[in-house]
Amino acid sequence: MLLTLNRLLVTTFVVLFVCQSHVAANADEDPLARLARSVTIYRDTYGVPHVFGRTDESTVFGFAYAQAEDNFWRVEENFIFSLGRASELYGERTLDQDRLNHALEIPRLAREEYSRLDQRMRALCDAFAAGFNYYLVRHPEVQLRLLTRIEPWYTLAFIRYNYFQNGFAHDPALRRTQLQTAGLDIDLKPHTGSNGWVVGPSRSASGHAMLFINPHLPFFGPGQVYEGHVHSDEGWNFTGYTRFGFPMPYVGHNENGGWVSTDNAADLTDIYLETFDDPARPLAYKYGNGYRTATERVEEIRVKTANGLETRKFTMRKTHHGPIVAARDGKHLALRMAKFESDGWLREWYDMTRAKSLAALKRAMAPLNMLFGNVMYADRQGNSWYLYNGAVPKRDPRFDWTKPVDGSDPATEWKGYHTMDELPQLTNPKTGWMQNCNTTPFLLTSEGNPDPKQFPKYMVQEGDNPRGAISREILASKAKFTFDEWRGLAFDTRVMNAKKLLPALLTALKGKTDGNTRLGEVHSVLAQWNQRSTNESVAMTLFSLWHERLSRDGNPGSSPIDKQLAALNEVVDQLEKDFGTWKVAWGELSRLQRIDESKDEDFLDSKASLAVSGVNGNDGAVFTLWAVPMPGQKRRYGVAGGSYVSVVEFGPKVRALSVHTFGASADPKSKHFMDQAELYARGEFKPAWLTLEDIRANLKASYHPGEERRK
Repeated sequence: MLLTLNRLLVTTFVVLFVCQSHVAANADEDPLARLARSVTIYRDTYGVPHVFGRTDESTVFGFAYAQAEDNFWRVEENFIFSLGRASELYGERTLDQDRLNHALEIPRLAREEYSRLDQRMRALCDAFAAGFNYYLVRHPEVQLRLLTRIEPWYTLAFIRYNYFQNGFAHDPALRRTQLQTAGLDIDLKPHTGSNGWVVGPSRSASGHAMLFINPHLPFFGPGQVYEGHVHSDEGWNFTGYTRFGFPMPYVGHNENGGWVSTDNAADLTDIYLETFDDPARPLAYKYGNGYRTATERVEEIRVKTANGLETRKFTMRKTHHGPIVAARDGKHLALRMAKFESDGWLREWYDMTRAKSLAALKRAMAPLNMLFGNVMYADRQGNSWYLYNGAVPKRDPRFDWTKPVDGSDPATEWKGYHTMDELPQLTNPKTGWMQNCNTTPFLLTSEGNPDPKQFPKYMVQEGDNPRGAISREILASKAKFTFDEWRGLAFDTRVMNAKKLLPALLTALKGKTDGNTRLGEVHSVLAQWNQRSTNESVAMTLFSLWHERLSRDGNPGSSPIDKQLAALNEVVDQLEKDFGTWKVAWGELSRLQRIDESKDEDFLDSKASLAVSGVNGNDGAVFTLWAVPMPGQKRRYGVAGGSYVSVVEFGPKVRALSVHTFGASADPKSKHFMDQAELYARGEFKPAWLTLEDIRANLKASYHPGEERRK
């Protein structure tokens, strides 16, 4: 009865949306069917959706339908967490996340943002929700776990959840501090990142600019990516990747240009120490020569227990700086985040994907509402451009903004935001190439970089890393790159940190080999290694595990040599214990396996998996795969790393290749569950078709939403 009622609610919602947005010429015609007929989903031979609609709204409707077909479980999961309702499904284990969500007021802010959207953006959000709801109407076998329907503002909540709750709320100044509103582990060593490269016409054998797109994101959970292509008769044509619950691809390319985004560490958050010292006025906090009054509210969160749903009440407090998220030394810590209560992230993505020139892209990004992330761009006109993108607050340079500041001092207030012209950027460098791998904007290329003296110290926080170093070495090594060379470099496995750290270890190890057969063999294996990762390499296994063990206690390069040797012996002992020998090939240890998230499956050595030559990002190779040990298993399994890899050449007709870590579908019964994984493991690509002619020539199915797929 409840399921039937939910379906009725969904049907009513979708019909109302369509009636408002698409008035049928014939009053007896089904408005849902009319909308569905205005969009065609083409599935290529890898199952990737190419959604062609008459309008942008109908295209977004179809894109939602395609996402639902491929992984509705993940769509609903992402929205549930974005609404702060995960504890209704998972109980105590997600309560801290829900508490943080409510402290940040993500659902309220998303609803209010939706109410302020202009007509075009609201229509897109409406169409996106309608696409999901129409899928539910057409697929009554789908078991909704919690939501009764998808609301148009849910996508705005997911954007906020993804970037504010899972990103900015983990300000470095909060490390080693238990959040009052969420006990998340925010001191985990980062193992994700991204690679972005571009070469201009002068460094390209064809004379056309080329782009390398390589995000390193989680393979599972809300951060995983989804490949898709949207095209409308109104001129929208963009292909790339997105997240489940975002209404469009937001990194990729159109027929004229494209970009890669790599996370930067632009300082967009600050922690304010607030002083509440008046027992008679518990909400009064010091400010200047007087006091201000904090707001306080009670949030209710429902939690699944053995006895059913239980409502918990939590008191949340907020100052004018932001929500109180922790306490330290008798002070309350308020978290301030750039443009936290502002709108515009979705609009900026939309305008960027529609941009047909560098000037148009810059106009789209000028509001800086896509709050962070390096953007590296190339186009058919031969332009290349980099921007250290971010809504960076203007601050008084007298303060150390890497630490909490005194919230009672008015001088610590932000003074607006830096404009795009005030951010580090570089256009068409003389060298003809640029890279950014979550690295400083002051090392983009070999000469002509932005000058750090021209920017405030608080603006840029990051330095260099091994992926950036190996990228600069590769890009500077050749006068011109062919497209075939470009595609090969996307899976390059030269290990930068081996080049840096192995010489000292080998020297010390050689002095310990007399009379020790095992150490002599280890020395021989490492000394003969070409410092590239391959599936057959035993040296890669030894180096990576040794490097990982040393990194737990700080910088491996500064570790005493005795400690380095002890770590190597521990690695060899552990390999012998687990595998019966220390001569374990990297491909035997580092594996790729896709689990069914909807069933909460475990990684198992007994199940099929693929060997992958990619390495931990800290080891410093372009091809990155973070494979981690699993309870009770000998092998390690990839959970993050190269999650979508694409190379693009911007000639008169765009030439593009791409590959996903696994495949387009999350259904284990689908041939597209793991069909791209074998390509990925071999370092190969599939075509990324952009024109309808090419798509139809490589077609698996085409259909309108609601129809059976047909060839």
